[in-house]
Amino acid sequence: MPEGPSIVILREQVTAFAGGKVLRVEGNSRLDLSRMQGRRVREFRSWGKHFLICFDDFAMRVHFLLFGSYRVDDPKDAAPRMRLDFGKAGQIDFYACSLKYIEGDLDAVYDWSSDVMADAWDPKAARRKLRAAPHTLACDALLDQDVFAGVGNIIKNEVLFRIRVHPESQVGALPARKLGELVAQAREYSFDFLEWKKAFVLRQHYQVHTRITCPRCDIRLQYRAKLGRRQRRAFFCGNCQRLYRPDDETIAKPQRQRK
Repeated sequence: MPEGPSIVILREQVTAFAGGKVLRVEGNSRLDLSRMQGRRVREFRSWGKHFLICFDDFAMRVHFLLFGSYRVDDPKDAAPRMRLDFGKAGQIDFYACSLKYIEGDLDAVYDWSSDVMADAWDPKAARRKLRAAPHTLACDALLDQDVFAGVGNIIKNEVLFRIRVHPESQVGALPARKLGELVAQAREYSFDFLEWKKAFVLRQHYQVHTRITCPRCDIRLQYRAKLGRRQRRAFFCGNCQRLYRPDDETIAKPQRQRK
């Protein structure tokens, strides 16, 4: 599944098509794609793992799910889910993805402050959301798109290793310093991911994801095929990543909202 940084790369790759008119649209989607034909793309935006093609009064949301992909001026032999043809300017093809029309103002739909790569990212709001769900496992919290839009399984595994936190730690048991590190690294690692992916060296920088040996402890990493409520793959070190549980720290109760 493409994570937030990959969607940012897509957004940057298609910038030249912004302002262009969709001369022809086709694909095997069940949606009526003809709605976009003859319309001018106002801009391209992204929110977490969502790629947004914006027109004057609606937007097309593209979600790549687990196996989705795209091509710019380089179509596959397979039929695309959606093809946007801009004539001489080129074309964009989307494969094996989910498409959805979004009506009206995107600002009324998306909380941009929860996108870890957005200028509007609000780490204080992320910490408030985490404190409100103290029993959530760290591995699940990082994959919660309402808190960390754009964070996927690679980023989750690598962030928890960076901050030395076991994936089954409960968020409410994390010391304030560790909670702050989790929030900060969710954004910092995402931008590292972006830089490495652009340079085609992302896999070379994996510390634990799909690895066998811990680079800090030189012992075998632990692997779980399905971990947490979200049942995602986890790679972690049982030695240097501490397991924080309620008996380590008192789980803070969510504060009541003042009326």
